[in-house]
Amino acid sequence: MMDILKVAFREFFGMFIDDGALALAALLLIAAVGVLVKFVHVDALLAAALLLVGCLLILAESLARAARKKFQRK
Repeated sequence: MMDILKVAFREFFGMFIDDGALALAALLLIAAVGVLVKFVHVDALLAAALLLVGCLLILAESLARAARKKFQRK
């Protein structure tokens, strides 16, 4: 029964999020920048730049990970 629930949860999760590591990293980035803005009083322009650079780095890492997986299969 637990195996069926695990498979069902993975399938449901997979409908919305294909790459869990990418989603988690993006959420952590948003939370970190939010904390910086709220408690450290980081300037809005700097926060926007941190979000942009962080998202680009996260996407680059995700792309590299996907490429490694694809080439390892061959």
